[in-house]
Amino acid sequence: MKHLLILFTICTASFVHAQDPEFSQYYAAPLYLNPAFTGTTSDHRFIANYRNQWPNIARGYVTTALSYDYNLAQANSGIGFLVTMDQAGTAGMKSSQANFLYSYRVVVDSKWVIVSGLSFGYASRTVDFDRLVFGDQLQFDSRGQVPSDDPALYNLGMSGYFDFNAGLLAYNKLFWFGFAASHLNRPNRSLLNQEATLPVKATIHGGIRLPLTRSPLKSNHQAYLAPSFVYKKQGDFDQLDVGAHFLYEPIVVGLWYRGIPIQQEVADNLSQDALVIILGFQLTKLEVLYSYDLTVSKLGSVGGGSHELALKYKLEVMRPSRFKKREKLIPCPTFTHNR
Repeated sequence: MKHLLILFTICTASFVHAQDPEFSQYYAAPLYLNPAFTGTTSDHRFIANYRNQWPNIARGYVTTALSYDYNLAQANSGIGFLVTMDQAGTAGMKSSQANFLYSYRVVVDSKWVIVSGLSFGYASRTVDFDRLVFGDQLQFDSRGQVPSDDPALYNLGMSGYFDFNAGLLAYNKLFWFGFAASHLNRPNRSLLNQEATLPVKATIHGGIRLPLTRSPLKSNHQAYLAPSFVYKKQGDFDQLDVGAHFLYEPIVVGLWYRGIPIQQEVADNLSQDALVIILGFQLTKLEVLYSYDLTVSKLGSVGGGSHELALKYKLEVMRPSRFKKREKLIPCPTFTHNR
């Protein structure tokens, strides 16, 4: 029966608008959140993100992202690459995308930085035909092991399309605020040679990083509290994440709520979704974060929650002293301490 549900999802793609996969640790996947984050660090930055959502429901959704970005200080620019892979259900529906990202920044009054970012990508979607079971197969064999004559089988194929995203970011030493728009070209990603337009996704995010009193026992350890939010809207779907990270070097903890309390739940749009708990540590070059989504929607414990892991590694770059001095005055925005 679960195979039939997957097939039904594919065949109704012309009438149902899909949403992008998302990460609870959105600031641990900065290039996925907003292309304007490209190059907002003085080092070579490598990031790997893994999310396993609702593992108890037909294998749920498994999403992986790999990214690299670099700050071209002499050109006030940043470049980066982002690869995302998403797999859903027992029918092996897979989505893959590779993006090239570029950003350009402008310094305002030696305090504020404004960054614009662009992302160009190519994506593909496939499904494992051998795992699908059609209705006419069940008429002759309850296990669905006889050949199918369903015409939908011959219309199924791989979907490939170009994708275009843009973003804007403004920040100083304490505040940051950004906006991103994804799928500006509204690509068609149907597997049935029909119309399945991917709607534009609008993202607004912001936050503040508050330095706290240093520990009297270990003066070299710093503490920060960083409340922030992310609001996303795509088609009829919208989502709000609000919460805070707390850093006491090297320990990072976070607590987040995903949902819109004043909004009533409607079909295909969960207004009260999850409570997110984040634990991890941050060293000079390495950062490791783990999070668990405790589902508070009607799905409850049936889905098994969501597990997420983020790994970040920075490779230091030797720069001329004039660039080091300027970057110390204007550190890049992040929920944790900039080194």
